[in-house]
Amino acid sequence: MREAMAGLRGAVRFQAPLAEYTSFKIGGPADVLVEPADPEDLVQLVAQASAQKLPMFVLGGTNLLVRDKGIRGVVVSLARLRSIKEEPGSVLYAEGGVGMPTLISYAIRRSLAGLEWAAGIPGTVAGCVVMNAGTRLGEMKDSVKAVRIVTPTGTVLDCPARDLIFDYRRAALPAGIVAGVWLQLKPGVRSDIEKVVKDYLRYRRDTQPLTLPSAGCVFRNPPNDSAGRVVEAAGLKGAHVGDAEVSRKHANFIVNQGHASAKDVLALIRKVRAQVARKTGVKLELELKVVGQA
Repeated sequence: MREAMAGLRGAVRFQAPLAEYTSFKIGGPADVLVEPADPEDLVQLVAQASAQKLPMFVLGGTNLLVRDKGIRGVVVSLARLRSIKEEPGSVLYAEGGVGMPTLISYAIRRSLAGLEWAAGIPGTVAGCVVMNAGTRLGEMKDSVKAVRIVTPTGTVLDCPARDLIFDYRRAALPAGIVAGVWLQLKPGVRSDIEKVVKDYLRYRRDTQPLTLPSAGCVFRNPPNDSAGRVVEAAGLKGAHVGDAEVSRKHANFIVNQGHASAKDVLALIRKVRAQVARKTGVKLELELKVVGQA
């Protein structure tokens, strides 16, 4: 394990608790957590970890629950890969660790439209690509021009969007780590873009429990329906296991009221799915990604 960390310039932490790195504020330790200093450092890490046959997992999206015993192998945080560059033709290149709020602010300052749909999404650019993040206004696939991948062998591969397959809350990407993304935007009027963003942020604040730790929507929407509606119809708003609670504001959110464990969240998910199936006949599928050891 330590051989794979040799020569890296970024931060390396062994037995690092992952709760502080997830929007749920839940999760056991990583064997080792690495924050590469830059893209070159990421390439070196991937090549060395691959040579040692170490499993790797990348933190990124907010729709993540890390189990209580944590993650074995190497966990990668792209937090230091946060460069943004404007390119000709209303294109932005953002490294994988750039937060979506930061990217939206950058686009607004340059009067570039096309990311308004992501207002209020707290995840990283890489996480949003991997999960094809979206809202009722749009999805990541609407903006992606190309994706830069560091493959498991440590080579860099640039993939045009036409060669990728995006689906509901997932993307079929080549194996590896999303190091950066080219986004095709369009010229707009700054005040108009700001208004759309502010209006959607207000809508999210009014309808979602943004003041408590959560992982966003827990369940995929059933065909022609809303997961939040069916959970509420089953009488589950406010249901809880330990400090894990079905939000009273939006029933497709589970919030951490303070000291919830992954075990609590998973028990509550089982409770919700069983009661929804019994009362409505709907079989809810997880949108939340669950990783690590129980």
